[in-house]
Amino acid sequence: MITAYVSQGSRLARLSDQHQHLGEAVWIDLEAPTVAEEDAVEAAVGIDIPTREDMQEIEVSSRIYREDGALFLTAQVVATDAEQKISIGPVTFVVLPDRLVTVHYHHPGSFAHFADWAARHDTPIRCGVDALLGLLEAVVDRLADILEGEARRLDVLSKSLFGAERVQEEADGLSDVLRRIGQAEDVNAKVNESLGTLVRLVGYLTADKESHSPLRMAQATRTQAKTLLQDIRSLREVAATQADKVRFLLDATLGVINIRQSDVIKIFSVVAFVFLPPTLIASIYGMNFEHMPELSWTWGYPMALGLMVVSAVVPWLIFRWKKWL
Repeated sequence: MITAYVSQGSRLARLSDQHQHLGEAVWIDLEAPTVAEEDAVEAAVGIDIPTREDMQEIEVSSRIYREDGALFLTAQVVATDAEQKISIGPVTFVVLPDRLVTVHYHHPGSFAHFADWAARHDTPIRCGVDALLGLLEAVVDRLADILEGEARRLDVLSKSLFGAERVQEEADGLSDVLRRIGQAEDVNAKVNESLGTLVRLVGYLTADKESHSPLRMAQATRTQAKTLLQDIRSLREVAATQADKVRFLLDATLGVINIRQSDVIKIFSVVAFVFLPPTLIASIYGMNFEHMPELSWTWGYPMALGLMVVSAVVPWLIFRWKKWL
């Protein structure tokens, strides 16, 4: 699907005819493009659109390179589906002096958010770098929102695990906690992966002034890129902190599970110890020897029962006094 935008004054407007006026667009977005759509964009802007296989290459030379006067930058960008599940996929930003072309095979919500925001606010987009930085800022804002949401969920999870009002949880409750911790780690890992590719991408833009002269990067634009780079690095620190918290919650949950298992084993051990003396007494008087003095006593049977009760109650009281139960 092709979605093209033009700059009207200080705002971004969507082209009504996406195919006939591509040459006027300042931003062309290709989402899961067909071969015909790729050919139309290539004919309009004079570049080769990278294939899906090219976008999935992880080498730096495959993610950042120059070709035919265009700068090709590939980053991992997160997307949220209808069920609020986080996915991640490569997005290639083809930066030309007068326009930006983006290629992706998933649906990042930050792209639509940037288009809507730029259509309602004064955001001068005069060239490809302006569109690139505006779009990257929207992507970084989305990552910040995800990290903030995960931070709140981790706080709730921490309170449920360590709160003073926490009741004894069943095994299913602890399994649910482990599942939520696994989801938090997955989201944090995807956000951190996206930030890692973005810091490399934006760092390249701010590294060498001479190498980007064809892109017409003004000093104000370079300052904007440096500010964005600082924001990305700050978010990476937040993601690292949350990763440590996720690991701590995982260790704590496993510790709680071990304590719960130890409590169960302790109960069985105490029960076995309490019933051991009565079992010994019953075993002794269950012997079939002819000469056992107590067998002829009138009160022998009540005495044996009493010994068994006393021998069971005394250990139980000792355990209660020692607060082992």
